[in-house]
Amino acid sequence: MIAALLLGREGSQGFPGKNLYPVMGRPLMEYPLLAAKYAKTVNATYVSTDSPKIKEIGRKNGARIIDRPPELCTPQALGEDAFAHGYRYIKDEGNDVEFMVLLFCNAVTVLSETIDEGIKVLRENPELDSAVTVSRYNMWSPLRARKIGDDGCLHPFVPFETFGDPRTLNCDRDSQGDVWFADMGVSIVRPHCLEHMEDGLLPQKWMGQKIHPLKQWGGLDVDYEWQVPSVEFWLMKHGFTNDKIPYEDM
Repeated sequence: MIAALLLGREGSQGFPGKNLYPVMGRPLMEYPLLAAKYAKTVNATYVSTDSPKIKEIGRKNGARIIDRPPELCTPQALGEDAFAHGYRYIKDEGNDVEFMVLLFCNAVTVLSETIDEGIKVLRENPELDSAVTVSRYNMWSPLRARKIGDDGCLHPFVPFETFGDPRTLNCDRDSQGDVWFADMGVSIVRPHCLEHMEDGLLPQKWMGQKIHPLKQWGGLDVDYEWQVPSVEFWLMKHGFTNDKIPYEDM
């Protein structure tokens, strides 16, 4: 069985109601649900939440509902623990899980074909732990990261020596090579990644150690309202309109 598991809770401090925010005529969370629904490889979709409204939208799109425990619905709760809880719930139903397709309600930059591609890669490469969407953001290289020191001034967040001889570095955003970020669109993982989370790489330990990049552009999870126009642009470029989704002719 290949199960998709979508996470979304009621409370959000940075962007209240973000999971239900209307984007091109649909609530934000409906886009990852549609990706799972139309993926040829996904057998069942689950939504883990404490929100009645999220549950309603999940059911409308054919998803099964997992009532997330209160301790996993706080601002301090980690997504990795909610994923592990959801996986155990699905497994306890008696399912023999081959892969878990992990999604977030606020991460809409994912397509059904990308999920199917990730499944194909993992089946062909049993040594891999996971396949995750990544986007290239050279302008956000760790070389450019700063922190505000006790003196109130900007200082390197990471010592320049981390990147080699500082004399070879410059302001060109591409000078240190491509910088890829896991953009949270989707993480397709083998069950052992969720069963042995302590073995995974930080910060998203559910991805395991050997992670295959599913390259795309412009991926992000929405945490602030100002990110919505970027998401709308991405969706339009991938065939979504207010009246149409790119899966309708599949």
